Amino acid sequence: METIASKTLGIVDWIFFSLLLLVSLGIGIYSAVRGRGNSTTQEYLLGGRQMPVAPVAISLLGGVISAISILGLATEMYFFGTQLALNLVGFIFGTLTVQYGILPIIYPLQIVSLNEYILMRFGSNTLRKLATTVSLICSFIYMGMCLYAPSLTLATVTSIPTWASITVMGVVCTFYITIGGVKAVVYTDVVQTIVMLIGVLVVVIICCIDLGGVGNVFSLANEGGRLEFFNFDPNPMVRHTFWSVQIQGFFSMLAWVGLNQACYQRFASVSNLTLCKRLCIFFIIGLYALWLTFYFSGIVAYATYKDCDPLSSGRIEKPDQILPYLVLDKLSHLTGMAGIFVAAVYGGVLSSLSSTGNSVACIMWEDLLSDLPAFKNISDAKATKIIKLISASTGLIGIGIGLVAGKLGDIFQVSVSISSTFSGTLVGVFITGIWAPWVNKKGACIGFLVSLAFNLWLVIGKFIKGFGSPERLPLSVDGCPENLLHLTNTTVSSFGNLTAAGISINSITGDDAITDFNTATFPELEQEKIVSDIYNISYCYTGFLGVILNILFSSIFSFITGPVPPKDVELRLVSPRCYYIYKKIWQMLRSDEGFSPSKEDHLVDTKAVVPMIEIKKSENINTPE
Repeated sequence: METIASKTLGIVDWIFFSLLLLVSLGIGIYSAVRGRGNSTTQEYLLGGRQMPVAPVAISLLGGVISAISILGLATEMYFFGTQLALNLVGFIFGTLTVQYGILPIIYPLQIVSLNEYILMRFGSNTLRKLATTVSLICSFIYMGMCLYAPSLTLATVTSIPTWASITVMGVVCTFYITIGGVKAVVYTDVVQTIVMLIGVLVVVIICCIDLGGVGNVFSLANEGGRLEFFNFDPNPMVRHTFWSVQIQGFFSMLAWVGLNQACYQRFASVSNLTLCKRLCIFFIIGLYALWLTFYFSGIVAYATYKDCDPLSSGRIEKPDQILPYLVLDKLSHLTGMAGIFVAAVYGGVLSSLSSTGNSVACIMWEDLLSDLPAFKNISDAKATKIIKLISASTGLIGIGIGLVAGKLGDIFQVSVSISSTFSGTLVGVFITGIWAPWVNKKGACIGFLVSLAFNLWLVIGKFIKGFGSPERLPLSVDGCPENLLHLTNTTVSSFGNLTAAGISINSITGDDAITDFNTATFPELEQEKIVSDIYNISYCYTGFLGVILNILFSSIFSFITGPVPPKDVELRLVSPRCYYIYKKIWQMLRSDEGFSPSKEDHLVDTKAVVPMIEIKKSENINTPE
């Protein structure tokens, strides 16, 4: 039996891999050196707000698409089927919401850190610090997952252990982040994103041809029960349904793009709101091209190994190694192909980590350090050096988190589950600020804490109870040439009887089978299992629940403590439509306020641009706590 230890990169593969990494690093270094004279924090973090649209659009895409996407999406299709792919529909609605409901409010404020909006809207420095802390935790976890993904790939195609790959890659990324700055990151992202697309696309095309074409690939996937697109089951316990993946797709666009610090810095780097909105159009087109390729790569992998699954036959050790193994197993005869693929995965990591590292430095400086007495009066040049030092330290923290990431489960679900726990709360406080003009400072703080506590309880409970490891669709090893272990033979031979009875088991990993609450063969749940039911809610709902709870409890406590009257709402900080509706309702319920509206008061002056420094000192902002 050929295992991953039997296969490795050749000399040409290493040359291609090293060359593409050196090109990426070279572009980053060149951009950093070229911009050395521009030593202001605005130049380093926002590119002077004069960046060209085309490279920023590709960089925006590269910052969101990481090695987690390349490996994780293929793994999802291979083990769980295609239902998740319909989150692409939810992406459209999420992107439109960002384009027309979020950016027109946030962009004209000319802020550097998104968390500045929280201080401006609610006048609470405490809430801003809480949001900053949660943002940093979310960013560090994401960096750790990003480091783990490519290290898993390198461990698949070489004898280098995962921990060594994470450490080496973390050091490289730390250097890369340090030379960063938005300009260096943006132009390097262009190369890395193109390499990502080409690397995976070539793999898909070659394997698809070997399998007899696209039609045959889908036919084989359908025979294996992998094709599922319109499961309209309303049960929230079912991991992927049409409804759950729409929610996941919609929320992802809010969390990954509209209200993500790294992406906001891309939006803020162009010169006006019109260009900013165009970035959303370019982004969704590029996202479709990349994610459809990544999704299809998983279907191709399944069609290739339909009768000889590499995981259950012992050829690979972890589910997320399926795509790297496919490249090495089927394309190693094409000189340099494996090296290009590995470089594509690492390109995704460099892009995501540089973006995240830069955004972490921005948040830490703007929200935590810049107002401290020790840093308040330092020059812009010294401030930029401090930000670069912070950027470097983020890579080291990411290494530590990456070393434990592999023990949590499949990388896509784990990354989405954990990030949604924190980003649901963050998105919730921003959406509340923009779309709920009645919410006051106390209500916003309560809503934030309730949302965060619930999401933490839900996700931690999932992993403790074992619901973080979903059961996979059946796989076969009947077609493997070697003799199978007797346990594997027993498991595979039992698939037919079990699936005929409507029961599926998680046999290929040896994990305990997880109860399927959507299966009619199980009796009514006992009362003591209700809490377990809650833990079994699909991870797709975690972030969205955080948003809903935030809005709900913020509103309840605001009405208890006294909502913000329409006359006290600062129009540039809220949605014009939501403000107009709120004001009309207020007039109907509180007609004694003596408030006589004009026809145009509900409209926000979108041309009003307040400089960052003036915003911080504005008398319109409530006195911070």
